[in-house]
Amino acid sequence: MTSNAVTASTFRESALPDKPLIVVESAGTLAGLELKELWNYRELLYFLAWRDVKIRYKQTLLGVIWVLIQPVLMTIIFTVFLGMLARVPTGGKPYPLLVYTGLIPWTFFSSAALGCIYSLVGNANLITKVYFPRILIPTASIMARLLDLTVSFVILIGLLLYYRFVVHYPLTLTWNLAALPFVIILLTLFTLGLGLLISALNVRYRDVGVALPVLIQLWMFTSPVLYLTDLVPAKWRIYYFLNPLAGLIEGFRTSLLGGNLNIISLAISTAATLALLVVGAIFFRRAERSFADVI
Repeated sequence: MTSNAVTASTFRESALPDKPLIVVESAGTLAGLELKELWNYRELLYFLAWRDVKIRYKQTLLGVIWVLIQPVLMTIIFTVFLGMLARVPTGGKPYPLLVYTGLIPWTFFSSAALGCIYSLVGNANLITKVYFPRILIPTASIMARLLDLTVSFVILIGLLLYYRFVVHYPLTLTWNLAALPFVIILLTLFTLGLGLLISALNVRYRDVGVALPVLIQLWMFTSPVLYLTDLVPAKWRIYYFLNPLAGLIEGFRTSLLGGNLNIISLAISTAATLALLVVGAIFFRRAERSFADVI
């Protein structure tokens, strides 16, 4: 064997060590969330979110108006079939208002969750080439949907003015509106916790991307999107509110249309949101070490 062949063979055997020589990772975490590091990369988070918005509406004639079309059409369809034909009880509230205030948080949650599924897989080239907190990718996907949530309030304001709802419930709305930012923050954190979990799982198990859209469709009908929680028998209502979205959607609707906020359901939703956020962050943190290898 020549000296060149020996040298080449030795190089091949020693070129790739069994263990990495250097592992790039954050130093300190809080339940898997690199809070300080996330703050340092806040500009990247902004650009990733803005990039997601531009990609979704690039080369579209109507642009951001598509955000309004889906809930408006769904509101019209459900108003005809459930409000007029099935006569779903509305508690004295106009059914278009009832269903639209349920569709706003639901549309945000479903679109953000579905966007998170392929967020990591869709950014494979970025993940394998440069280091940055991987948690920014699903977080940016959710932040981009917050723009959609904001735009959807345009139609809501029009419906409130059309039905003169602010005139009918001025005092109730004044108190309840104070809870609206809290409910939106909870809904965003719940979506983030789920998004971290499903995005990390989908990197290794692509079945998640197939199964989750079906599960989300079923989840819609087990949440008070198209009806009030008053339709659920009182003895089963406490079990019904184990669905965190039930308390969040009902709290969102009550904050806007008036009524008594269900503190128990919001407490259950808050506990479930915090638990899911911690579990999702820890799982994501542990799984991200193998993203570049598996993706």
